[in-house]
Amino acid sequence: MAILKFRVYFEEDDTVYRDIVIRHSQSFFELHRAILSAYEFDNIHQACFYRSNDSWQRGRAISLEKYPEVEYKVEPLNMTETTIGSEIRDTEQKFIYQYDFNKNWTFQIQLISVSKEENPKTDYPSVSRKEGIGPSQYGIKSILGDRFADVEEKYDLSSLDDGFSDEGEEEEGADDETAEDNNEADEAF
Repeated sequence: MAILKFRVYFEEDDTVYRDIVIRHSQSFFELHRAILSAYEFDNIHQACFYRSNDSWQRGRAISLEKYPEVEYKVEPLNMTETTIGSEIRDTEQKFIYQYDFNKNWTFQIQLISVSKEENPKTDYPSVSRKEGIGPSQYGIKSILGDRFADVEEKYDLSSLDDGFSDEGEEEEGADDETAEDNNEADEAF
């Protein structure tokens, strides 16, 4: 059984990508779920693959359903019924994946290798490599990610105003008392 390795680039930054290995007999729906998982996106929005050429022009759609707001030149293929192997035309086959038509998340997918050897320890589809920090689906993603809350709690970052602390500052009255004590000491000599 052929194992296909796809590199899934985030369209806006080609240094951010995920490599996904999948059996040629698996469906585009399974690839769709693997991409969402690899980029930590939810699975609640519209999605569509497009066959593509070397210039990243969109060809025939492979869609979850036929969306009324999308204009199709040819009837789209069904993502759950279409196997990946049936749409491979060359050794560097390209696809475009669009997710959440309101946000228009777009990924470029390229076949980078084909293997005849299946790894018995791998549950296909699987992410074999992650490169770069992926985009955050609903806002800003911190480098610390989910661990930021733990850091904030440990160091009590929420109690600071505008990022400044009052460490090292003395009370206003304390400065006046210290100055008076110094003047009295000078007069005694």
